[in-house]
Amino acid sequence: MALEKKSFVFETLPGSLEELKARPEAALKDPFAVAALFAAVLCVYPGDRDAALEMIDFLRGPRPQSPMDKQFIRDRFSDGKDYLGRSYFAGALPSNDYTPAEPWTVTVEEQAHSRDQFSEGYLRLALVSGGADSPRPITLRTKPSTGEWFLWEYSGLLAGIRVPASRDDWA
Repeated sequence: MALEKKSFVFETLPGSLEELKARPEAALKDPFAVAALFAAVLCVYPGDRDAALEMIDFLRGPRPQSPMDKQFIRDRFSDGKDYLGRSYFAGALPSNDYTPAEPWTVTVEEQAHSRDQFSEGYLRLALVSGGADSPRPITLRTKPSTGEWFLWEYSGLLAGIRVPASRDDWA
């Protein structure tokens, strides 16, 4: 059950750190917006890994990625899984090879227990993937001195999903 939902619309996806920072969501004051930006960055990764990793570091704030973090992301996109990020946008389904409706819209949800299992300063949100049966979790952490929110744990958004119909031998 979702408590609060926020949708974010992208006419175009950011292709660089400068383009990401130019978006109003990049103020990092809204944890829902940070989660939405991460979904957009996942769409950039297959075409420009370096730019995507730079944007992820920005969204992680004072805790940049380790080599292991970068390898984890690379592994999740292995075997041509370029559709993973697109699956979080409205209209993107296995049946249409995860082609989102335009403009690209992502919805971020707070769920019933989003705040229960964490100490203050952390928030667990969720995004719906057109290729998964349940919303995928993402955890954010606030920096009290600035009021900014940053990515903390996002492996749930990188978990496997159903393959696109065009690649599914059983479709």
